[in-house]
Amino acid sequence: MTAYELAQVNIARLKAPLDTPLLKDFVDNLDPVNADADAADGFVWRLQSDDGDATAISVFGDPWLIINMSVWRDQDALTAFMYRGRHREMLSRRREWFERVEEAMTTLWWVPAGHRPSVAEAENRLLRLRAHGPTPYAFTLRTSFPPGAAGERQGADRSATSRA
Repeated sequence: MTAYELAQVNIARLKAPLDTPLLKDFVDNLDPVNADADAADGFVWRLQSDDGDATAISVFGDPWLIINMSVWRDQDALTAFMYRGRHREMLSRRREWFERVEEAMTTLWWVPAGHRPSVAEAENRLLRLRAHGPTPYAFTLRTSFPPGAAGERQGADRSATSRA
């Protein structure tokens, strides 16, 4: 068992309400894509409401934003799921359903094994990424950091941020 697991959050701004024809294919594929994730090698956990997805969970207090948050064994497991099968197909169609935004909407961070991040934690990590770029506290697939000694580096990031 590893000491750390990889948390990820991605947020998207809807082009229309979920119950409109524009988003029908997206909504129709939520359950199958989530089932694929649940069965994927290296999948640990995902944020969901009683409905089985996270579309009703508020993020940043903005009703046009939807959140996807999950925990994975490592970055290899996450990327293997993201870029294969049904998820890859849906990812290629994201511009049909979601607004293009300039600010970062996705971030990764290491959590102690067994920790399940909250929406507030994810919001904080994403805001930190937007403000400071990739650090061990909040990073991207392109600029990632290993899990070792992450707590010490995260503490250093907090100190630096409080002085900024």
